[in-house]
Amino acid sequence: MKKIFVPAFILLLAGCKESGQGSFTVSGTIKNTSAKTVYLEETPLNNGAPVLVDSATVDKDGKYELSALSKGESVYNLRLNNQEYPVATVINDESDITINIDPTSKDVYTVKGSDASEALRSYFFTSGEKLGALFNEGRSIDSMQQTGSSDSLVNLRLAQRSLKITDLKNYTADFIGKSKSPSLTVFALGSYQSMSQNPALGVEPFSPDEIKAMIGKASAAHPKHEALAQINKSLQQPAGTPQAGAASLLNKPAPDFTLPGLNGQPVSLSSFKGKWVLVDFWASWCRPCRMENPNVVKAFHAFKNKNFTVLGVSLDRPGQKDQWEEAIKADGLAWTHASDLKFWESAVVPMYNIEGIPYNVLVNPEGVVVAENLRGEDLSKKLAEVL
Repeated sequence: MKKIFVPAFILLLAGCKESGQGSFTVSGTIKNTSAKTVYLEETPLNNGAPVLVDSATVDKDGKYELSALSKGESVYNLRLNNQEYPVATVINDESDITINIDPTSKDVYTVKGSDASEALRSYFFTSGEKLGALFNEGRSIDSMQQTGSSDSLVNLRLAQRSLKITDLKNYTADFIGKSKSPSLTVFALGSYQSMSQNPALGVEPFSPDEIKAMIGKASAAHPKHEALAQINKSLQQPAGTPQAGAASLLNKPAPDFTLPGLNGQPVSLSSFKGKWVLVDFWASWCRPCRMENPNVVKAFHAFKNKNFTVLGVSLDRPGQKDQWEEAIKADGLAWTHASDLKFWESAVVPMYNIEGIPYNVLVNPEGVVVAENLRGEDLSKKLAEVL
């Protein structure tokens, strides 16, 4: 399986711990659910998609026990067989962790034996409450504007909403600053940035410089943490840096390809000749890709009337066309899309020396690659330069 290198803007996932390989156990009770099976799924750095590592049958008393080998600290989800989404999240900073689950309670689940897991649960709930208050404030403002409330009243509510936005960001920054777990730091940072992806919520994202500072501080505190070292190194790379270890396509003709589009009809890169086109390699399951999508959307709308467009090429898995289509709709990716739905076996992977996603190449009207791996604001800056 190909390795997904960390993008220079944001990561959601945690990786290897400072110690070597070991085992850990998650056990507890599950109440008030018809679920008969509980699954333990890892969200690893080298993949981004959940990987099933163990499952257990819930006994008549609601007890269960899960275990797994791990090369270090990582993030794991517990999922019940009758639910699509995880019911609890755990970080394996200890070898024996207790998770008691009751989906009908306001707590949903409780944690014992893992400081990092308890802290992560606390962040989920506290940030969720703050996010809910912020969302309700936004709805109230919309209602006031629609009913013709005075500008003074609307401005007052806007000021109150601004305070809530700042409060949520400050809370997250303080939480990350106090974190003693590398996985917790990266996961909380990614969760917050994920909130900021939805414009309806109004969450203010951390800037690239703020992210660099947070990751740099965490890396300094955990100098033997391989994943953080990799993240920190990636964040320091200049914009447009080719993929690590990959042969650069810069100033070379972009390899042509033909893949099925959303409607099943073939889509060829050569059909875009005469336009500036950003060939954007991503996948619906790739959280860093989803976090980068707002930057691509912003650039697309800013330059689409200047002979520029985007061709999205997905590395989604076989049989997951629905997920691919849902991600396109959810993220507002209003450009041409293509995929053979073959994951890392896609024909474009060796053609473009793809070692990680998100990854992109900017192709000029003559079909030549003029830039690679443009992320964040650097994409818009490069487009402003060439257009």
